[in-house]
Amino acid sequence: MSLSDFNHEHAQHGIAVSVRDLGLTYTTSIEKKPTLKARFKSLGRGKKYTRIVPALTDVNIDVHYGAVLGIIGSNGAGKSTLMRVISGIIPPSQGRVEVYGSVSTLLALGVGFNPSMTGRDNVYLGGLAAGMSREEIDNHFDAIADFSELGEAIDAPMRTYSSGMFARLAFSVAAVVEPDILIIDEALSTGDAKFKEKSLNRIKELRSADRALILVSHALATIEDICNEVIWLNKGKLMMRGNPTEVITAYREFVNARKSASSDEDV
Repeated sequence: MSLSDFNHEHAQHGIAVSVRDLGLTYTTSIEKKPTLKARFKSLGRGKKYTRIVPALTDVNIDVHYGAVLGIIGSNGAGKSTLMRVISGIIPPSQGRVEVYGSVSTLLALGVGFNPSMTGRDNVYLGGLAAGMSREEIDNHFDAIADFSELGEAIDAPMRTYSSGMFARLAFSVAAVVEPDILIIDEALSTGDAKFKEKSLNRIKELRSADRALILVSHALATIEDICNEVIWLNKGKLMMRGNPTEVITAYREFVNARKSASSDEDV
């Protein structure tokens, strides 16, 4: 089967993202500090140990067009890592990711922004990184600036921005572009309440049969409100996938059981 036939077959089934047998491992070097006696023997050199950390293990998911997929899990569960692999920011150690459509990502709130440049310049930087042409950014610029509510601050260096202003501009770039696949990672955890509500409403507007949305958040009420499907990751493994209420209930029970187990140990 040719790649075009493969893409066509998946497009007919409405698949936006296909993740198969995905694994990702990080290798870290740890230098063990030698004792004074051992340091003399080894001429002051410490011994290096290599540690392999599995960030994702055998993850299989399909994200269909029309889906609003929520991803939940505790810190270190692999949520952001999975989003970075789907976005093409980091390559997987094993398995494969197939993406059928243009992707706009809002990962770690404007990870590609340059703080010494103005907000205006960073709109262009973010737009180009998302695969837009300069002409497309020109056409969208006013809408992005209006949505961000930054006013004249759009022409100030981003290092002068508060975290809320930074988040507003990052969200505006990603959400105004109207991509086929929009990935939002913790975008709604910063900024004021009014802008959060505006962002939520924008995500609801973007829900449609010809678009796929992936939302990573610790805000479980938001996930339950917006998403029609949820996956739960724990230590890089897919624990559960399905109806938002059912998955969130199971996740909460798991977290509460862990909390009570650790408090029992403290007694």
